[in-house]
Amino acid sequence: MAFHQTPFDHIGVWSPPPRLLPFLQGTCFVLIEASRFAVSTLLIVLGLPLFAFLFLAGWDLGLLFTQLANLADHYRDADAIRRIAFSQDLQGVFLATSLGVLLARAPRFLKRVEMALASPASQETDNGETDNG
Repeated sequence: MAFHQTPFDHIGVWSPPPRLLPFLQGTCFVLIEASRFAVSTLLIVLGLPLFAFLFLAGWDLGLLFTQLANLADHYRDADAIRRIAFSQDLQGVFLATSLGVLLARAPRFLKRVEMALASPASQETDNGETDNG
C-alpha cells in the first residue's frame, strides 16, 4: 500500500497521444541535428585561423608562437582606441567567416534533414521505385 503518490510515480506509465508522438520525434530530431550542425560549424570556424597560421608558419609551432607573442606585445602596447578597433575587426572577421561556412554547409544540412523527415512512401518514389508490385 502506497502511503503517498507523487507526480513522478506516473512517469513510466504515461505516454504521449499517438498523433503527438511523430511531432515530438521530429522536433527532437531537428533540434539535435541543428545543434550538431551549429557546433561543427563553430569548430570549423575556430579551426580555420589555426590552420591558416600554421600553414603560413610552415607547420613550425615555434615560429607560430613567436608570431603570436609579437602580436600580443603589439596589442599590449597599443592605445585603447586601437585595441577596440582590432577587437572589432576580429569580431567582424569571425562573423563573416561563420556566415560563409554556414552558407556553404546549409544546403547539404537542409537536404539531409528533409530526407530524414520524409515519409517512407515519398522516399520510395524519390528513388524511382513504385508500390505497384
